[in-house]
Amino acid sequence: MRLGVLDVGSNTVHLLVVDAYHGAHPWPAGSEKAELRLAEKIGSDGKLSRSGADALVEAVAKARDAAADHETEDLLAFATSAVRDATNSAAVLRRVRDETGVELQVLSGEAEAMMTFLAVRRWFGWSAGRLMVLDIGGGSLELASGIDEEPDTALSLPLGAGRLTREWLRGDPPTPAQVDKLCEYVDEEVGKAIGRLPDRWDRAVATSKTFRTLARLAGAAPSSAGPRTPRRLTLTGVHQVFGFIRRMPSAALAEMEGVSAGRAHQLLAGAVVAETAMRRLGIDALDICPWALREGVILRRLDVLGS
Repeated sequence: MRLGVLDVGSNTVHLLVVDAYHGAHPWPAGSEKAELRLAEKIGSDGKLSRSGADALVEAVAKARDAAADHETEDLLAFATSAVRDATNSAAVLRRVRDETGVELQVLSGEAEAMMTFLAVRRWFGWSAGRLMVLDIGGGSLELASGIDEEPDTALSLPLGAGRLTREWLRGDPPTPAQVDKLCEYVDEEVGKAIGRLPDRWDRAVATSKTFRTLARLAGAAPSSAGPRTPRRLTLTGVHQVFGFIRRMPSAALAEMEGVSAGRAHQLLAGAVVAETAMRRLGIDALDICPWALREGVILRRLDVLGS
C-alpha cells in the first residue's frame, strides 16, 4: 500500500510517501518539505504566533494535496516539540483540522524516542544487540536504549538544537562566554539523566539531520553515496568540528558541503549537545542510521495493519 507520513517538526513540515507492506522494506515514492521554523514563531507568552499558524495551515494543506496526487491510501500526520510546547496548541490543532481536514497527532517526547528506536532496530536488526539511540531534534534530545523492538528506557530532554540556539546563543557568531554557558547548562541537564539510562549497550546509534551534518563535517560520506553507505561520528570528530565552528558565522557555515542553509545557525548548539551526550555517556563512536522517526511511524502502522 502507499502511505503518506506528514511530520510537523520544529524546523520543517515534511511529507514522506512510501510504498510499504507488512514485513517488507518501505520504499520512498515521494518527498516534499517546507521550512517553517515553527519553534522560532513561538512568542514570549508561549503561543504559536498567528503568522506561524497561518504558515502551518498552508503547509499542511499543500502536503495533503501532494499526498492525494501521489495516490496515498493513508496519511499519518503528527507533530512534535514545537506544536507540543505551544501553549495554544489545542487551538492550533483545531484550526488545522477545520481548515485542512488533517488530524495532527501530537507525539510526546517519549513516543518520539520509542518510534525512532523501532526504526533503528529494524534498520540494524537483531545482530546489533542492545542499542543506545540518540536523536537531536529542533526542540528536544531523545535517548532510548533496549534489546527488543521497544526500548527499556525512553527519555526526552529539552535540549533541541533550535531551542538552545534561541535561548542561549544571541550573536552570530555567539560570544565565547555564551557558548561556555551553554556547554555548562547542557552538561548539567544531560548529567541529570545519566542515572535513568543503562550503563552498557552493544551498539550506539544516532539519527537526525544534526548528527548527519556533524558526521559529514567530520569526514563521513556525502548523502550522494546513498543511505546504505556506513557512516560514523566519533567523539574526537565531533569535538574537532565543535572547535572549528564555534566562532564561525552561520553564513560561512552554510557554505560548507553538507550543511543546510536553513539550519546552519543552530548547528553549533547541536554540536554542543552531541559532544556532551557522547562524552557523558562514554560513547566513543556513533553509527549513523538513515531511518528515524518518520520511518518508525510507518513501521508501527504496518505492524498494526498486519496484526
